[in-house]
Amino acid sequence: MGEVIQTTDPLDYHITFPLSCTSSPCKIKRNVSSKMPDHQYHHHDEFVIIYEDDKRPVVILLGWAGCQDKYLAKYSAIYEEKSYITLRYIAPVECLFWRRDKLPNIAKQLLEVISDKSLDQHPIFFHIFSNGGAFLYQHISLAMEQAKNPLQVKGVIFDSAPGQRRLTSLYRAISAIIGGNLLKNIPMSCVITAFVAMLWIYEIISRAWGKSQLTPGDVISLSEEPHSWPQLFLYSNADTLIPAVDIEKFANRRAERGVNVQLVLFTDSPHVKLYAMYPDVYINTVRNFIHGCLMNTTDDNAMKSAALLPVQIIKKKYELSASNSIENDATRELHLINDS
Repeated sequence: MGEVIQTTDPLDYHITFPLSCTSSPCKIKRNVSSKMPDHQYHHHDEFVIIYEDDKRPVVILLGWAGCQDKYLAKYSAIYEEKSYITLRYIAPVECLFWRRDKLPNIAKQLLEVISDKSLDQHPIFFHIFSNGGAFLYQHISLAMEQAKNPLQVKGVIFDSAPGQRRLTSLYRAISAIIGGNLLKNIPMSCVITAFVAMLWIYEIISRAWGKSQLTPGDVISLSEEPHSWPQLFLYSNADTLIPAVDIEKFANRRAERGVNVQLVLFTDSPHVKLYAMYPDVYINTVRNFIHGCLMNTTDDNAMKSAALLPVQIIKKKYELSASNSIENDATRELHLINDS
């Protein structure tokens, strides 16, 4: 697999340096599977890409609130199989809900880790999960604006994010994090939700009085971030925590600001369960997005020409539907609903 680093310092991150295939210049080989239609995703190796060690992509995965690293590691494996370097980090729950003043320092520390590991000149991608990951990315974005040596960010992937702040979503998120017996879960979730809601009210009042030193309180404000690297949104119309309409509204605003946006809608998938229900489509979608971003940035003339073209939002929708096969009525098939 390569070198895996798990830190013991307060910033508990995991970084993996997979064994490189070769030290020769980057080569690209398209497999026969690339000739398949978009709706037939049954292979994970449409592109076989070999990178120089100092040009290997780095994927930074920011987990959802309450996420465990063993689950986030399943996502990083998608990239490690392609010899991408990965860095996983999950912000502590308290920092996402009632100690958000700690997030700016965490963001700066993560940028220092990237610099200390000499990864700042590699092509970098962020893979963000839910509002928990989006909140942290928001502070990383702010920290990158102030950094002397900007990162070579090529794209951002949002999984089930971002969404507006709602008490119902807050309650469901806290309830999912607490888990356990309902008799214990419900009262604890209500108390914590009420406490966080009071903090939200305090933030609103404080901002109205001009206290600008407060940290950003609404992840939706990310729609106005100055960075313009491409963004991929993976989301579901069955998500009860972050409605699809929130993500589509956010993506539309990013497109209005000139950002290249792709939206992929999965039906019938719970919050941050897209990969579990659609593994083949999910893997090919994120890998092809990264491949496309890398290929676009290798040609300066192509990038300049693309900047003159109107931005288009690419939308795809996938669903799992029951088959009418006589042999097996329970068979489930993947269908591409639209591609416009």
